[in-house]
Amino acid sequence: MDRRLHAVVLPPGPRLLGALAAALDGTGPAICPLSPDLPAPALRTLLDALVPDAVETADGVTARRGPAPAVPVAPGTAVLIATSGSTGAPKFVELTAAALRHSATATLARIGAAPGDRWLCCLPTSHIAGVQVLVRSLVAGSDPVILPHFDLAAVTAEHDVHIAMVPTQLRRLLDAGTDLSRLGTVVLGGAAAAPGLLAEARARGGRIVTTYGMSETCGGCVYDGVPLDGTRVALGPDGRIRLAGPALFSGYRLRPEESAAARDGEWFVTRDLGALEDGRLRVRGRLDDVINTGGEKVVAGEVAAALSRHPRVHDVVVVGRPDPEWGERVTAVIVPVPGAATAPGLPELRALVRETMPAYAAPHEVELVEAIPLLASGKPDRARLRSSSAAGA
Repeated sequence: MDRRLHAVVLPPGPRLLGALAAALDGTGPAICPLSPDLPAPALRTLLDALVPDAVETADGVTARRGPAPAVPVAPGTAVLIATSGSTGAPKFVELTAAALRHSATATLARIGAAPGDRWLCCLPTSHIAGVQVLVRSLVAGSDPVILPHFDLAAVTAEHDVHIAMVPTQLRRLLDAGTDLSRLGTVVLGGAAAAPGLLAEARARGGRIVTTYGMSETCGGCVYDGVPLDGTRVALGPDGRIRLAGPALFSGYRLRPEESAAARDGEWFVTRDLGALEDGRLRVRGRLDDVINTGGEKVVAGEVAAALSRHPRVHDVVVVGRPDPEWGERVTAVIVPVPGAATAPGLPELRALVRETMPAYAAPHEVELVEAIPLLASGKPDRARLRSSSAAGA
């Protein structure tokens, strides 16, 4: 029997947690959490693509009114997560209750969490990272601490809670002098973390676990380079990371062709490039972020990792910007270390990259900014970084 679907346009909080719990145990409809901060036109676009039975807001539950009739979901589906394809058109990742529970249980086991351990949610609950924090709390049998947004003072005031965050948030905790030993495990994902950031956080008492995953894998499925229980990792002939296991998504809602194209038998074929080193996965970077400069291909993530070793680089993202001669020029957008006497210059940054990478991978341009522009998920806004000056955008 098919299952009803509700779009849940609620802020993080008890009502959303209750809707999620009902979706997982089958007593309520499947849900697709959407941010209440979305502009009305963007929300309408998502609802038209989602075609749910009803929409739940702070004012209650109302039947959806739209140009197309509602379409139910498969019986096992519990949560749908909105994402975008290469064209930017909205699509929705379908996740079963069994997949979400497996992911949460495997995470709790990997970090050594005890039954009843508390979690703090400070990530958007319209994204898989925020949803999965709530699922882990439900599986652990604890009441989560739910913040409507990342609040430095509120996070700092907590103790003995596990927390999921992105590198930018961890950087803010360190800059504020937070005693990380007061927290439980910090599950770090969403973007690559600079080695210096990890070293500083661990030296300050932080129990940091780096994660790799996406909506299609119920969030992080590889921790510190090692797959969670049940997850398998392989590399395709093109270097793309492939993932298999019980935490995989069921498909993209109402997109059977895209669902089929994303799978190779039991494997989900990601858009990420990787390497397996001593049994551990190293994520090289997004296939979409490969820079073609003068006919040579440069993996932006590897250049950023090299630049992050510079002692005066606080944060860095590498992108390809249009160039009439080279096609794309390798551009490093850098946040200098606060208080440094001088900012890192292009010659020394190029020399640093050339120590470990070919000369064509060295940046041709450096832009200094006060902060990297971010998406709501906490990931760098690469489209903005590629299209114009990050400082002036």
